[in-house]
Amino acid sequence: MSAQGEGVSPAVVEEGRPEPDESLPVPGDDGGPVDTDPPRRRWVRRTVLVVALVLLGVLLVAGWLAFRGYQAAAALLDAKAVVADVQHGLDDGDATRLDADLGTAQDATARARAASSDPVWRAAAHLPRLGPQLAAVTTLSAALDDVTHDALPAAADLTDLVGREGGIRDADGRIALAPLAAAAPALADAATVARSAQAQVDGIDADALVGPLADPVRTAQDALAQLAGVLGGGAQAAALVPPMLGADGPRTYLVVALNSAELRSAGGIVGSLVLVHADDGLLSIVTQRSTNDLRALPEPVLPLTDAELTIAGPGLGRNVQNAVQTPDFPRSAELLAARWKQSVGDDVDGVVATDPVAVAALLKVLGPVTVPDGGAGTRITADTMIPTVLRDSYLRFPDALDGDRFFTSVAATIFGRLTTTDADPLRLAKAAAEQGQDGRIRIWSAHPDEQARLAATTLGAAFLSGDVGDATGVFLNDATMGKVDYYLRSTVTVEDLRCSGDAPTATVRLDLSYDPPAEIMSAPPYVLGHSRDVTPGWAGSTVSVYAPVGAELGAVRLDDGYVAGATAETDGRAVHVVRSVLAPGAHQTFRFDVPVRGGRVDVWTTPTVASPGLVSASCPRP
Repeated sequence: MSAQGEGVSPAVVEEGRPEPDESLPVPGDDGGPVDTDPPRRRWVRRTVLVVALVLLGVLLVAGWLAFRGYQAAAALLDAKAVVADVQHGLDDGDATRLDADLGTAQDATARARAASSDPVWRAAAHLPRLGPQLAAVTTLSAALDDVTHDALPAAADLTDLVGREGGIRDADGRIALAPLAAAAPALADAATVARSAQAQVDGIDADALVGPLADPVRTAQDALAQLAGVLGGGAQAAALVPPMLGADGPRTYLVVALNSAELRSAGGIVGSLVLVHADDGLLSIVTQRSTNDLRALPEPVLPLTDAELTIAGPGLGRNVQNAVQTPDFPRSAELLAARWKQSVGDDVDGVVATDPVAVAALLKVLGPVTVPDGGAGTRITADTMIPTVLRDSYLRFPDALDGDRFFTSVAATIFGRLTTTDADPLRLAKAAAEQGQDGRIRIWSAHPDEQARLAATTLGAAFLSGDVGDATGVFLNDATMGKVDYYLRSTVTVEDLRCSGDAPTATVRLDLSYDPPAEIMSAPPYVLGHSRDVTPGWAGSTVSVYAPVGAELGAVRLDDGYVAGATAETDGRAVHVVRSVLAPGAHQTFRFDVPVRGGRVDVWTTPTVASPGLVSASCPRP
């Protein structure tokens, strides 16, 4: 049978090729193009497309970050310049400059914050290497923006307040207390903002940042530390000064001048005492006493603890000069107040102590004074204060009573100037704050709420009774009963800071050197000393070493060996008391180990003519 006869199409199918199934779709039947690409080529093309889109996204993100980074950098540079101006304004007490710069600072930090806080920036902050740089900008910008809007206005108000026309005193000489009290709440809030910003920016490791970013971060860290200190001090002053200066009723204070030529733990032997009356901001001197007017008592004025008797002896409570042998100023103040009450008959609302170095710093603001001395008077300036009082007076007055009267006259004259001065109050407050940080100005209040505030500051000097349990202490007390410590140099350092391990430790080092002039041997006997254990003209000291609360205190090392001494425990602290005796030209080095707590070591010590009363060392940031 033929194919035609079978009904098959005349178009003969090629042998071996099956006929197409007309029920299946045929490529191109719908009029579209025929896909002639193999699967591999399609995969490559799609991959290239995806990579191109990713690269495009990366470029867009990078471009956006670069744009935002430029905005943030420009704003931070503007903010850095303004911060520098603000620092100068705070240093100079220039309220006009602060007011003028405030708006500019707020605009700059707001721009920096906006540029470094969008979602893209925050997401990129999680990237390795680049992320920490971006995160630092975000933290810095936010902290500075908070400060300029919520803290700097209070700083400007504070400088306006103390720099107001006519000064801080009214026409009758009273210190204007009402404006300061009214500013207290805003200053407290501003101080909180500044401390928070400082903590945030201090948490940035500037060493891990690129150079153009590291510099603004370090500048901001310094500026914020200063601002937090100014506002913190201002807030404390606004809360404490009005009531303490008699806004709520008259007050009386015992002002104690310490003599650093004969060392005690607080800085020097009590040299003179002045009773001051405060009534609604008006200050006046009521009376003054030399220590010769307050002779030694047969028994301590207040009961002493066993530890106090071991460490300081009964003279702590019997001799008014020795009331500052304890490193805890609240305890010293209680002893001084009790002694004044017993011998003079007046209750006091507080006690203030200063040393000659602090007074010299105040004289830079107050200006020179002339001290009555039985003749034409002695002119004392900031530069001559220390040598005049601690060196020259002992060669000038062979009689100890005459020297004692001169020291008392100096203290009364300078404090009298302080109660009536029209000097720049901001500069005066700054000088006092700096000396307080060094342990050279100490304040105690008999009013518990005020004392609680003071004890939390360096002005309170509450080494044993305050919240400084992690600190260690090295304190000096003269053992010669002479006046040669003007020539004694003490240096406290923290060495071998070991920050790793389960029990990190450090070594505290005390260097003592004594180098008086050859003519010291011609000084009066009361200057050279009359201790049975120390050759006249030599330097002798007891060195009291206090461990942190709850810590063990190992042996105290002296040069290449060890030194024995008395031991005690007080307020949770182990104490060693050892002796130092130095011939002219001699030197000694004491060492002891202490724990490192919270990544730092704070050492409280006796402020001397050449050294401050606080030394600190910190472990590097991890």
